[in-house]
Amino acid sequence: MPRPRNARAPFALARALDAHCERLGACRRCANAPDVMPIVSLARAPRAMLVGQAPGNTEIGGGRPFAGRAGKTLFKWLERAGLDEPTAREWLYISAITRCYPGPHPGGRGDRVPSPAERARCGDWLADELNIIRPGVIIPIGRLAIDRFLGPLPLNEVVGREHDVEHEGGRSVVIPLPHPSGASSWIHVPEHRALLDRSLDLLGNRLGLLNMKTRSVA
Repeated sequence: MPRPRNARAPFALARALDAHCERLGACRRCANAPDVMPIVSLARAPRAMLVGQAPGNTEIGGGRPFAGRAGKTLFKWLERAGLDEPTAREWLYISAITRCYPGPHPGGRGDRVPSPAERARCGDWLADELNIIRPGVIIPIGRLAIDRFLGPLPLNEVVGREHDVEHEGGRSVVIPLPHPSGASSWIHVPEHRALLDRSLDLLGNRLGLLNMKTRSVA
């Protein structure tokens, strides 16, 4: 079984996340344009972590994560798991492999995939968050985030299942979801949509259990 949600007092957790996000918001390691700033989560008493790939153009100026078209799809999925968008933003600490908009794809379709060097420069922000939050559940979204926790396995072998994973912050149940941008045709295969439905059912069950545990110790 994964370790329970971070046992530190809610005030201490919120204070640690405030300090972390202040440092993250000031990060300029990649020497991006002045208007390209890191995206930070507003959740301060998270029940789980959601890890994406990178912000999109909509979030370029330091706005809320998943505020664009992919976010609309993601929050529709999460609503099927029992979380409306305001609740999801409160319950889920939204992290990412890289924190700044990487720019458009050279081919003109979608956003550029962050380079290995960018991922390396940004990696300790996620490691620090895993140590601070010690989440019971992690939801990696898309290929880069799934690879970070499960390795380069085919999506149909990881979506629709729970995975017990050890990481910097301990152990967590990992429930992967495909990327909601629609750029990949994977999600349009009926068998794959069934795997997504199964993941959302698993996620709803896990988040319901975490909510009951939180209320029992409140």
